[in-house]
Amino acid sequence: MQKIEKAKNHKVAFISATILVAFLIILILLETYGSRLPEGFLRKTFSNTSMLYVVLKKGCTYALVAVSMNLLNGFTGLFSLGQAGFMLLGAYTYAILTIPSDQREAVYYLHGEPTIKTSTQELFYPLFGDGMVSLTLGVIIALVCAGLVAALFAYLIGLPVLRLKSDYLAIATLGFAEIIRAVFQWDKLGSITNGANMLKNFPTYTSFNIRNDAGEVVLRLSTAVPFIIATVCIFLIVLLINSSYGRAFKAIREDETAAEAMGINLARHKRMSFCISSFFAGVGGAMLAMYANQAQAKGFTAAMTYELLLIVVIGGIGSVSGSCMASFLYIFCSEWWLRALDSEVYLSNGFKLPFLRNGFRMVVFSIVIMIIVLFFRRGIMGSKELPDLFRRRPKKKTEEAAK
Repeated sequence: MQKIEKAKNHKVAFISATILVAFLIILILLETYGSRLPEGFLRKTFSNTSMLYVVLKKGCTYALVAVSMNLLNGFTGLFSLGQAGFMLLGAYTYAILTIPSDQREAVYYLHGEPTIKTSTQELFYPLFGDGMVSLTLGVIIALVCAGLVAALFAYLIGLPVLRLKSDYLAIATLGFAEIIRAVFQWDKLGSITNGANMLKNFPTYTSFNIRNDAGEVVLRLSTAVPFIIATVCIFLIVLLINSSYGRAFKAIREDETAAEAMGINLARHKRMSFCISSFFAGVGGAMLAMYANQAQAKGFTAAMTYELLLIVVIGGIGSVSGSCMASFLYIFCSEWWLRALDSEVYLSNGFKLPFLRNGFRMVVFSIVIMIIVLFFRRGIMGSKELPDLFRRRPKKKTEEAAK
């Protein structure tokens, strides 16, 4: 029976990987050659300037952070609201480590000579030169460092904070996020964080576009890169959830007393879940900096954490698939599909349509969210995953069949 189950899991994994690779290839081709499609709807939708690619990049970022938040809130049962603070740590760590040395003076001009004078990608110049290999390795190291810095702060904060429960834990982590945001804007740290000013001129998603000798883009990878980063990170989270540690997290969520009676070290596993969740939130913050082309503390407000919490609830607490689906649904609706509602519209006779004005998009979006919460109390997916929807349910033996 176990062999059959393993074979099914391998088959599902193979099919999922094949679909993902095919999707990435199609995505790269569409972004590269979409502008060459015939004039009309397809060209407008798939040209490299389309809003489609913008929301896909942001959707990948939010999907990773939502899954990391679900690992803590949904699978371990710890109610934390500090995700924006860990994202801020990740964004700043990535930006500080990847700004090229020849750009640092222009970025830190208000605070004198920067403390860190080189970038991670420049460490590989002696081996690979100033090319795509050095860029990729430097960005990977910076992303890992972004996660590690966030995890380190989570470990230090978790020592006293994780003794709290429920609302008290949420308030404490929310306070931590606000403190971090204020500290990073402190002028005395300006040689590192650039104070209240933004960090910029670091590698972003567009830096991965392949160009020819004339500087023209021949292959656009700017949307595929965030998909690859988010997929690898979410895959690691899924492996963790399905491991013995993941089962321990779920046991803590269900009943801490029973979990402790079974021999689970509550403090150790809570701290582990908190640090791992923060690690991937830090990576998500770095991805958000790459998406926005800048990192600035004032953008990582409590509202960002509430957005992520809303995504987790809409997708389903305890569902990785639900968090991913809800992230893209949320970003597509808020950033693209409902944007037209913010513009005033006049009919041919000069009549102005009522209500359509700046901000009306969020009113309609709020109503949509209320409808989803009312009719899908456990979220879109509940606690299920996508493969569960395609599994055959065992047929119940009726009395007639028994005869």
